[in-house]
Amino acid sequence: MSTWTPPSAQERQAILRRTRSVAMVGASPHPARASNFVATYLLGSTDYDLYLVNPNADEILGRPAYPSLEALPVTPDLVDVFRRPEDLPDVLDATIAAGARTFWTQFGLYDEALAQRGVDAGLTVVMDRCLKVEHARFHGGLHLAGFDTGVISARKR
Repeated sequence: MSTWTPPSAQERQAILRRTRSVAMVGASPHPARASNFVATYLLGSTDYDLYLVNPNADEILGRPAYPSLEALPVTPDLVDVFRRPEDLPDVLDATIAAGARTFWTQFGLYDEALAQRGVDAGLTVVMDRCLKVEHARFHGGLHLAGFDTGVISARKR
């Protein structure tokens, strides 16, 4: 039995370079949610075609929200997941069915067996990484170690 190995920094950079379309599963219309912040960044700082997936929203950030990956008008290159850990198996199944190339989970979402299942199905799998942070790291928005070069705080003054 093979064991999933997380992609190296160079491999993650190559994934981001070849990606043209991103479906964000679990996108939120609420500005305080991480998915909304990441979507705002991707819309303003990348050339990706971004598709927002949330069955409970019609529109997010002025863009249509889709109820599922199946409902998208395109096959996304990358599926970026903002869902609870227990939802990951179903999202992986939907990603495989949609024909995407990459299954990407955000910080805190890590399951080696699930990752291996994705790889066995032909996907590239990245787990426990923020798409925004990784994009910014490789495109000058972050120090190579992953730390922001400026100061941004969520603290109220």
